[in-house]
Amino acid sequence: MAPFATIYTYPNNVRVQRAQAVAKLNGLEIVEDSDFQLANPSDPKWAAILAKFPYGKVPALSTTDGSLNLTEGQAIVRFLADSGPKSEQLLGRTAVDRALIEQWACFAEQELLTNLYPCMLMVHRPDLVPYTPEGYDASAKKFERAVKHVENTLAKGNGKFLVGDEVTVADVMVAGALILASKLLLDAEMKKSAAPSVEGYLKGLLEIPELKESFGELVTVQERLRGKTE
Repeated sequence: MAPFATIYTYPNNVRVQRAQAVAKLNGLEIVEDSDFQLANPSDPKWAAILAKFPYGKVPALSTTDGSLNLTEGQAIVRFLADSGPKSEQLLGRTAVDRALIEQWACFAEQELLTNLYPCMLMVHRPDLVPYTPEGYDASAKKFERAVKHVENTLAKGNGKFLVGDEVTVADVMVAGALILASKLLLDAEMKKSAAPSVEGYLKGLLEIPELKESFGELVTVQERLRGKTE
């Protein structure tokens, strides 16, 4: 059977890892293609990708049957969740659950990743975002507030899932951001003060084979990584 779709991306893209997790849970095969030079007009393959996705943004998904070319990581995850036999589980069985799951998907993008990425870029790509202690700490503080909200929600619920009693898109979206943050910003100090149960939550999710296969092992840091001042 032919794959369901191809995703064009750069390597190790958390938005693609989340899409793969949802696809695997739904029994869909997604091919990843990163064998091109992003934004290089002299690369014929990039030119072909631009013909499908003129905005030039990745990840970008193209279904094998040619029915859909789609960008934006959150939209891709939602489409994949809605395209297989576990759509009701992943997206919610009631109107209330569907709304809560969508809320968490937005939260993962707008509060977790939005505040994680400046810190990450200051550490790994200071040519794009120069490191300043003030800028780093400001983003880290906003990220910690967002993680505390995840912690509080887990404490009020069953501690295993954000919505209901089974894994949903809410968990996949939030876990992707937190697994990435655990490699850089979500250190022992932050976990102790703001999110003591989050690591256990992530380890529990990674016991699900489809999530483990997509995200890999949970890698943590004792102290958060920082950039270097000039």
